[in-house]
Amino acid sequence: MSWDHHYAVSSRRSPQRRNVFGTQMLLDGKWVGPNENRWQGRDSDVFVMVSARLFQLCGLACLASLFLAKDDYNSYLVTAPQNPFLEIGTNFTATCVITNTAEVTVDDLYWNLSKTTVSREYYTKINRTALNVTVPITNEEPGWLHCLCNKRSPYVVLNKGKFMAGIWLTKGYRPEKPENLSCIAVQEKTYISPTISCTWKAVGRQTNEMRTTYLLIVKGMNENKYNTSTPNSEAQVSFDTYPNFMPLDIWVEAHNKLGTVESEHLKNDANFFVKTNPPSEVKAISEKSFPISLLINWSHPIDKVYVKLIYQIRFCPRGSHDWTYVPLADTDKYIQSYRLQNLIPDTVYTTQVRCKNHLKDYGYWSNWSTNATKRTPEDRPSSKPDLWKTTIENGITERYVQLICKDPPVSNGRISRFEVKMKNQKDKFKNGSLGWESIPVNKSKTDGSSSQRSITKLKKIFLPDNQSVKACVTAINSVGTSPEACLVISAKAHEFTPVEELKVWPHGGRLHLEWNLPNNTTVSEYVIEWVSDVNLDWQRENRTTRHTAIKGNLEPFVCYNVSVYPIYMGQIGKPARKEAYLEQGAPLKGPSVELNGYPGHDVAEVMWKEIPPHIRRGFITEYKIFYSNETKIQVVTVPANTTSCFLKSLSGNTKYDVWIEASTIRGSANGSYHSFTTLKYESIEGSVVGVSIGFLFLVLIVILLCIYKKDVIEDNFWPRIPNPGESTIGNWSPDCRLTTETPKEHCLSGISVLDVGVCDAKHGFDEDKASLSLKKDKYLSEEHSSGIGGSSCMSSPRQSVSDSDEGADMVDTTASTVQYSSVVASSGYKGQTPSSQPQHSIFSRSESTQPLLDSEENPDMLVQEGGQHFQRFPRRSRFPQASENKDASGCKQLDDEQPDFCPFEEDTEQNTLPDGSSAEASPAAPISSYMPQRGGYRPQ
Repeated sequence: MSWDHHYAVSSRRSPQRRNVFGTQMLLDGKWVGPNENRWQGRDSDVFVMVSARLFQLCGLACLASLFLAKDDYNSYLVTAPQNPFLEIGTNFTATCVITNTAEVTVDDLYWNLSKTTVSREYYTKINRTALNVTVPITNEEPGWLHCLCNKRSPYVVLNKGKFMAGIWLTKGYRPEKPENLSCIAVQEKTYISPTISCTWKAVGRQTNEMRTTYLLIVKGMNENKYNTSTPNSEAQVSFDTYPNFMPLDIWVEAHNKLGTVESEHLKNDANFFVKTNPPSEVKAISEKSFPISLLINWSHPIDKVYVKLIYQIRFCPRGSHDWTYVPLADTDKYIQSYRLQNLIPDTVYTTQVRCKNHLKDYGYWSNWSTNATKRTPEDRPSSKPDLWKTTIENGITERYVQLICKDPPVSNGRISRFEVKMKNQKDKFKNGSLGWESIPVNKSKTDGSSSQRSITKLKKIFLPDNQSVKACVTAINSVGTSPEACLVISAKAHEFTPVEELKVWPHGGRLHLEWNLPNNTTVSEYVIEWVSDVNLDWQRENRTTRHTAIKGNLEPFVCYNVSVYPIYMGQIGKPARKEAYLEQGAPLKGPSVELNGYPGHDVAEVMWKEIPPHIRRGFITEYKIFYSNETKIQVVTVPANTTSCFLKSLSGNTKYDVWIEASTIRGSANGSYHSFTTLKYESIEGSVVGVSIGFLFLVLIVILLCIYKKDVIEDNFWPRIPNPGESTIGNWSPDCRLTTETPKEHCLSGISVLDVGVCDAKHGFDEDKASLSLKKDKYLSEEHSSGIGGSSCMSSPRQSVSDSDEGADMVDTTASTVQYSSVVASSGYKGQTPSSQPQHSIFSRSESTQPLLDSEENPDMLVQEGGQHFQRFPRRSRFPQASENKDASGCKQLDDEQPDFCPFEEDTEQNTLPDGSSAEASPAAPISSYMPQRGGYRPQ
């Protein structure tokens, strides 16, 4: 028995038995002494261990005797065992023997493990020339275990190399039993390949110094063994011919320097390990009379002499990975065709077939065959088109409605056209006679793999807000027509209530919605619509839905206007809307800023436009306006709904740079820069504007006052001037007999009718003495003035307006008639001594609303506008020759249109007297107090 063998037995069993040599060992990180009986074993194990040690000592003695003759060249120390293979996790015991010298004893010896001195607690002294040490094997790294001498005698120092011995420790793990052994024999051409391939799972750990080798063994019926060695976990064994229908026994052995172990045995018929090729020539056949069926045909991959097969079929629409498997009970036969049922018309299907041994749990399924692709025939559309609308407001009472629709969910073919019919809800009779309008569809045939159905624009109609309409649509393919889909667009005033408390938020890469039921509980379904700048789409939800997610393909950083429409038995209710982003990001750039007008001395107004949605990429939370000069930067923060801002407390005559930063919850971006320079001096524009506004306000007040006091202003600035042609002034002599007559019915009211007697007066007065100013002759006016509207010529004394200096300021009386009267002497002025000649007074009377003209008050004064000088004219009386009658008293009687009085008509001719002439030189003549008006009226 070799030393290695004895040591291997000892080292393998040492962890299971007591330390009989009294040395300490490392256990769980702690050195265990001889008095601690940690390891207890059977007595037989102790006997084996003692025997091994005895053989070890005998061997050392023999070695020592062999080297006695060569002590000059050999070491004085000998170690055992040499180059052992150690299992990691066990303890190892080594022996050091002193030979051919008495210079040292075991007390001078010590052990080093990987250059670390082992404590003497782990040593065992056998005799004065032999020393044992026991050490644990804890790591995978190989190393040296040295026996050294620590005596410092001159001989030992000079022969230090002879007092040294070592052992190289190779460490590793025991092999473990391989698991999951499986073997397979594949088809090669038309028969089974003679090579069988096996794989297994290697268990346990290995080190680089101690690798595990595997041996694959296949044992046939005649005890023949076929084996292959490999360091890997797979191997192949080849036969001359594959042993069909014969039993096989297959296993794997794993071995290294520490031992050998076998795997479980596979004992089965040889056909159990067979895997054939997939079926060949797989075809799918469509038949026009069976739009929901496809016939699948294939060929057997191998003759049933070798293996009898069963089959399995799977299929799916092209582009989908959701396979549908035909039940195995329908195809577990030796067949070559099968008909797929309940397919969707006008859909491309992909079909695959595979096979295996017909015996249960025998063999392996083959790989799937190549794809067999075929489209099913078309059929009549079996579902309604998805009809919807968009609305564009056109003014206050008008709207344009665009009808749009998607193909029916089950179109069963390519839709070639749509037919649309509009029904006026109020005209029931006309509805029955409306025809269908055909709208062709121009799009290519698809394979149905896309989940997004295309949207077709049908018709754009003009609809007043007070009118409702019902639109109906059918879809037509090459086989037939779909069921009718209808949508009622109500008048605006009759739209139903919207949903309540709509919420939209992103979660898990989708937009989620939640709402509450409106007050009206007759909702039949809901339409979820989402609109971006370039896309529009919608989906329908049943009446019980309160929470859903948008099923369409949404893009990040795009603003979607999400609307929920309740549908009341086909009628569209009012929508509830929210804006939302699937994912927000920082804006691509900020807004461009510009000045609103011109900057002032210390203030400027900046303005900007909202960022376009495709650049905004999120909801704007705020704007920051930065403006800087050469010394500092200032910032103003404004809300997101602001588009202008005043920058105040600026420095005059200073250049400023301004830019705007727009922010979202994900970041911010700056816009372009804009520069401006403030004014050097304060602008007077504000003061001018203030003064102008004040002046305009004052003018407005004056205009309002003028309108409110219009009558007063007219009376003061533009007095009422009656037409003198309507005046009723008359002249008569007071010496005439006056009689009062009752006015006739046709006479004017307010006119006193006087009966004037025969006037035999003589008129020979001097013009200067006879003319007396009515305005200055106040005394005579007071003595001979008549009342207003009286029946007597001299009824009551009243001051004439013309006799008073304040007469122009008096207001009208209640009767709106002012009566003027004056008695003028035939000669002389007031205050002068009358002549001896008889004097005749002329009584003038007028009922008029106009004050007397200067020519009336001063009949002797007329202005000649052309020469700008005064002339005096004699007064003459000329009676008309016609249309007058004298009564018994001698007075003239006018026609029926005038009251009776004695007028003196003015001379039609004016005789100019020379300067210095007197009244006595002129013949007596009647004097008229009313002078003719020439050249119009004089200003009052």
